Amino acid sequence: MTLAAATNENLAEISNVLIYSAMAIYTLAFFAYIAEWLFGSRSKVGRTAAALTPKAATARTAPAVTVNKAGGTAVLERPKVVVRAASGSRDVPDGPGAHGGDEKGDLYGRIAVSLTVLAFLLAFGGVLTRALSVERAPWGNMYEFNITFSTTAVGVYLLLLALKKNVRWIGLFLTTSVLLDLGLAVTVLYTASDQLVPALHSYWLYIHVSTAILCGAVFYVGAITTVMYLFKDSYENKLAGGGKPGSFATSFLERLPAAASLDKFAYRVNAAVFPLWTFTIIAGAIWAGDAWGRYWGWDPKETWSFITWVAYAGYLHARATAGWKGRKAAYLALAAFGCWLFNYYGVNIFVSGKHSYADVGMGVLQSAGF
Repeated sequence: MTLAAATNENLAEISNVLIYSAMAIYTLAFFAYIAEWLFGSRSKVGRTAAALTPKAATARTAPAVTVNKAGGTAVLERPKVVVRAASGSRDVPDGPGAHGGDEKGDLYGRIAVSLTVLAFLLAFGGVLTRALSVERAPWGNMYEFNITFSTTAVGVYLLLLALKKNVRWIGLFLTTSVLLDLGLAVTVLYTASDQLVPALHSYWLYIHVSTAILCGAVFYVGAITTVMYLFKDSYENKLAGGGKPGSFATSFLERLPAAASLDKFAYRVNAAVFPLWTFTIIAGAIWAGDAWGRYWGWDPKETWSFITWVAYAGYLHARATAGWKGRKAAYLALAAFGCWLFNYYGVNIFVSGKHSYADVGMGVLQSAGF
């Protein structure tokens, strides 16, 4: 076997600088998103409240009948009937967006997106130079996985924007969590750039781990949407019941898409990436057969990958066959994403197995028996 390439310390240092620079720009983007929410016009909100006010409740009135004096044909006026749909599927309009529909808020939003793009490019450069510093895939330990995962999540968000999807409201929540993720990566999880153990020098490292990162990023976007759906659905329920939410909740939640739209978007996102998650597990099994001589051994990582698959499969099956929509499906989706998170953080840090990280401080992925 050929000797591993030496670490290029200059490129490794450049990677660190780029990651810290990305964090600085993400921070500016975070404040720009906040400005979009704060300074967006509040006079533009209120669509959901107008649609769900008690005055818009189900109303069926008898049609007016007009009969000509000469005994002509009766003319029936078409009645106006407003029927509210069942909970979880209300036909209410989407919110005007974080900017509230005004020019000033939209300007802050565009600045925020531009800063997000710049931060994404810096973070991508940090991941790339990290890979070049050791001439391997840049996800051999938890630090590298974190910086790659957060960069991929932002990439998914920007791709949705490029596809003209109305998802700019995700930006504030995404940049917040990305900053937390990168902060954890550069403090607790940081690992000096180094080579992998020989068993991991396989092309399956590129295939299996890259698809796992992409799936996690898309699942994450779905989870954010699901959480926002729960808030918006509670808000709509309160309005439908004649309640009066607080002014802060109103100005904030009115700008989100309707609960039904959020529910549908989360479902589509999770359903779109589920086949790739299935492939990720299969690819991991094939790699395990090459590395350890068995395709499946109920290692903690394998077990929790399968549990995550079952959870998302149950969520999709419940929606497709049992007609689960709304809050029940949302809770199941969040439980599935919780399984994914534990599969990464919990198993890697707290559980011993062939996929476990030997030490968070050292950060080098180890395999038992090698």
